Amino acid sequence: MKRRGMFSSSSNPMFREKTLQRAAQNTLDGDFIKVSGDRMTVSGAVNKSLILGAIMLLTAVIGFTYASPVLMWGGAILGLVTVLAASFKPEWSTFLAPLYAALEGFFVGSISMIYAAAFFPGIIFQAVTLTMAVFFVMLFVYKMGIIKVTGKFRSGVIMATGAIFLVYIVNFALSFFGINLPFLHEGGMMGIGISLVIIGVASMNLLLDFDNFDKGEKFGAPAYYEWFFAMGLLVTLVWLYIEILRLLSILSSSD
Repeated sequence: MKRRGMFSSSSNPMFREKTLQRAAQNTLDGDFIKVSGDRMTVSGAVNKSLILGAIMLLTAVIGFTYASPVLMWGGAILGLVTVLAASFKPEWSTFLAPLYAALEGFFVGSISMIYAAAFFPGIIFQAVTLTMAVFFVMLFVYKMGIIKVTGKFRSGVIMATGAIFLVYIVNFALSFFGINLPFLHEGGMMGIGISLVIIGVASMNLLLDFDNFDKGEKFGAPAYYEWFFAMGLLVTLVWLYIEILRLLSILSSSD
């Protein structure tokens, strides 16, 4: 379970404003589209996000019912491959995004069953509730302009996410030798503090996802970016959910 973070934190830093500008540079002239073609909209990206969420929920039920290491690690690893493929070929997102959602559902369902069996069944409901609460709070923060996604803010969040990703990579490599980095998702105040920091960074990534939706429409990105950014939002939500599950498990163990 300690290895999951590396799979869910690696994609969103690839969704940068320059990517959108490159996608639109041959189709925009100021505020006017020079050539025909469908463009992404915020409402379209929201609809795609709902579709991906429904797909993941369906396969998560299967993963939870038939939880196994094969479904968990197969969904995690293949999901990572799918996200990386989409980051290099955003135009493939139309079919890669639903595939990712299905694969991630198997992972989420299986690992949720493991946590429920190891701690208490209610931990899943608590994690889902807290994840959605964080989502709506960050959406409110974004819409109200309480935190503005500036270039510096985006760079800071990306660097923090990259640092966490690097820690996960190191921990993953060391785990093959029976070594785990101290305090990473362990009990005690230090472990709780680290988990809270990671959850904070994951929450900040939600602001980047919301901004990607707006920037995609602003720059007139191709329609397939609706799937691309919807997948990015799902990546963040899964990462956030897993980290909240871990924090709850730490708190439960500390009782």
